[in-house]
Amino acid sequence: MIGVLALCAVISILVTVGIVVALMVPSLEFFTEVSPAEFFTTAKWAPLFKPAAFGVLPLITGTLNTTFWACTICLPLGLGTAIYLSEYARPRARAVIKPVLEVLAGIPTVVLGYFALTFLTPLLRSLGWQVEIFNAFSAGIIIGVLLLPTVASLSEDAMKAVPSSLREGSFGLGANRFQVSTRVVVPAAISGIAASFVLAISRAIGETTIVLIAAGQLAHVSFMPGDSVETMTAFIAATGAGDVPVGSISYKTIFAVGLTLFVITLLLNIVAIRMVRRFREVYE
Repeated sequence: MIGVLALCAVISILVTVGIVVALMVPSLEFFTEVSPAEFFTTAKWAPLFKPAAFGVLPLITGTLNTTFWACTICLPLGLGTAIYLSEYARPRARAVIKPVLEVLAGIPTVVLGYFALTFLTPLLRSLGWQVEIFNAFSAGIIIGVLLLPTVASLSEDAMKAVPSSLREGSFGLGANRFQVSTRVVVPAAISGIAASFVLAISRAIGETTIVLIAAGQLAHVSFMPGDSVETMTAFIAATGAGDVPVGSISYKTIFAVGLTLFVITLLLNIVAIRMVRRFREVYE
């Protein structure tokens, strides 16, 4: 049995190494033709046109734009939902809310993408907000709705693991339920909550279908919520499905952008792990 478990761990490591190698080889070939300085510092992205331009900043800003709006929905609402389910909800209410959240997590992303395009964006325009048909705000909000169950479920599990003795001691000292929830339970569960946040942000950065449908494919530097933007994942999906010749410089941009996306996610996880280790509260 131990050997089987070790084999599973080795396979996981090999898969990760394989992904890195698959990204690195074409990316290194790309950077032999395009300087990293041009790729990371210029703000014009037109790899499929002549003359070609390879500044990835528009794709990075587009990704950060949609991710920001997704986080404004999934992080606070997900944490609030987790606190309610863990500390306030009665068993009957929890039995209703949990399945609803699970259903929400199971909705196909293509459905959510068209919901953002055909319902949310027209709604915003009818309310007087002059957003473009394809815009970062609608895509980001729907990504946040998609990820809300992830944050809520993982955070609630972390809070449920907090020893009841901490709650009882706090109540004995005169704290009310809100104080116990926010000042005792949440700090004690910060490791699991941070893990849910990191997972949600990583998934928001890597979401493809919703941004491809609802955010547009206009590659320009913009942090305005109502503007049409192109994210890194949308570019990869659209270009990979096109008629780009294999081995061409345009084809290699897919891997260069993919490697950039991988590095951003990796750095995010490293920062999150260090923050959790620094601020985690240990209880005996």
